[in-house]
Amino acid sequence: MSENNSAVDAEESVSFSRVTAVVTDWMLDFLFVSLCRSFKEGKLDDFNVRLSSFEAICHSPSLKGDLCENKKMITAFLARVMHGKQLDVQFEEDENVMPLMSAAKIWSHLEDTVADKSVFKNITILLLVQSVAVCLENGQITSACSALKWLENNQKFPQNVRVKLSKIVKQKETYHPFLMNLSYSCLLEKIQCYLDAYLEKNPCDYLLKAATKIIQLSTNTEDLKDMGTQESSLSKKNKNRGNETATCLRRKRKLLSTTISDVWKPDTCKKPYVYLRRISKNELSHLTSAKSVNTSEIHKRRKPPQKWTPQLDKYLKAGVERHGQGKWARILLDFDFEGRTGTMLKDRWRVLTRSQL
Repeated sequence: MSENNSAVDAEESVSFSRVTAVVTDWMLDFLFVSLCRSFKEGKLDDFNVRLSSFEAICHSPSLKGDLCENKKMITAFLARVMHGKQLDVQFEEDENVMPLMSAAKIWSHLEDTVADKSVFKNITILLLVQSVAVCLENGQITSACSALKWLENNQKFPQNVRVKLSKIVKQKETYHPFLMNLSYSCLLEKIQCYLDAYLEKNPCDYLLKAATKIIQLSTNTEDLKDMGTQESSLSKKNKNRGNETATCLRRKRKLLSTTISDVWKPDTCKKPYVYLRRISKNELSHLTSAKSVNTSEIHKRRKPPQKWTPQLDKYLKAGVERHGQGKWARILLDFDFEGRTGTMLKDRWRVLTRSQL
């Protein structure tokens, strides 16, 4: 009785607002880790759903300090990179600022979060190059020129990179080796390395580990209960073979138990896109005329894939030449295939190779 009273007294002595602040901080960390994981796995649907929860948590007045602000900035940066090839998605009031241009702007303020300065420099150059390259891939030469000019005026632009890109844009060389070597997939790999280093220096997995332990304990308890029920039933039916049967059940149970890696696999169900302060130009025009902007209800829809064009065939051939046959996921990251999947790329490659025989 005295122990219960002391526990109640301890709870009452701690301010609930302080407890809430700690829990909120843990929730922010969990969502941040989840967003980093979705980014690394290239799961845009999962990323957008978690992004809405992250933004809601960020409105809490208890979240303060540089570390919290850094996580907000990193998340905003990742959101722009995730939509890097979707040129009709807006993050800035200026409709001419495309996702990767906005990402470069944010990245310039994250230098203090990067332990290795060479990593910061490499990602900066990749962002500058890909801001122009994605426009060329989509055949938007005017947009590529505008992006180049905007970057010159708003970002620190190495002279050699600026001159190289200017020449490429002028000559409309979409598949120039310089662009292929500094590809979009290379940008993603560098950012993933940056995230690994940041999370190692600033662990954000307390809630994740705590939940994992609970699942482990509950799984073990359920296993023991199930084993006890089955053993009791079998012993009543056949006393002579009870021990042998129980041993077999234990072995079978061990083989069928769920591992922690399975527990934390993301849900594979198709989830709606959730856009936070970023909408397509067409949707922006429609919503502005209606004088009602509710970005949480906007869903991004892709048109059904059309017939393969000579331009798409060129993308496919360039991707296979760079990454090799079968690396469809990597090839999808380098070019815009208008909503096509890796399987569709494989089927089209089969058609192309047969036609050359």
